Amino acid sequence: MYYVIGDGNGHQGAGFAHNPWYALVGPRPIGWISTLSKHGVANPAPFSFFNAISANPPMLMFCANGAHAEGGAKDSQLNARETGEFVQNVATWDLRLKMNASSTMTPRAIDEFAVAGLSKAPSHLVAPPRVAESPINLECKVVQVIDLPSGVDGSANVMVIGRVVAVHIRDDLVVEGRVDVTKFRPIARLGYQDYAVVNEVFEMRRPSWPLG
Repeated sequence: MYYVIGDGNGHQGAGFAHNPWYALVGPRPIGWISTLSKHGVANPAPFSFFNAISANPPMLMFCANGAHAEGGAKDSQLNARETGEFVQNVATWDLRLKMNASSTMTPRAIDEFAVAGLSKAPSHLVAPPRVAESPINLECKVVQVIDLPSGVDGSANVMVIGRVVAVHIRDDLVVEGRVDVTKFRPIARLGYQDYAVVNEVFEMRRPSWPLG
C-alpha cells in the first residue's frame, strides 16, 4: 500500500476511510497538560502528540494543533506561552474517562477541572495546579515555543518545549527504589478512537561490544 500525502487526503485515494497516519506512530504517551491563564483560569487538556525529548536536563514537549472554537490559539498553548509554565500529569486507566472529559472544547472562561470532575493540587515551583488524582506530575518551565508549518487547511501547529523542574510520584508506586509502571497503568493513544494501556513490562539489557 502506497500513497502520497499531497493535500492531506491522499489516503482516501488509496482506499482508507480514515487517515491512517494517527495509527502508524504509536502508542503515543498522553501529555495531560494543566495550565493557568493570565486571568487565573485553570485548564487541563490531553495531547497525544507528546513525549519526553531529553534526559539531562529532563525536558518534554507537547504539540497543539488547530485553533480554539472562540478563535486564536488553544488554551494550553496560549497559557504556556503567556505564563511560561505548565504541568504534565500522567493519564492512567483509572482516570481515562476524566481525561477524555477534559478534551472537550469549552469556553475560555470555564475552569475545565470542574468540567472533568478533577481536583487541584498545588504545585511547588510553578503556578498551574496539578491534577490531584494523577499519580505522577511533572512541573515544567517553558524553554521554547516553536511555530511549526501549518496544516494543509491552514491550521496552526505549535510545539511547546518544557524543562522539568519538579517531580511528584505517589509513594506506593515506588518498589525497591524503582517506579513500578504496572501499579498505575498509564494509557496511550493509538489511531482513530483507540487507546492502549500498560499492564505488563519486560526487560532487555543493552548489550556490550563486541556482540556475542
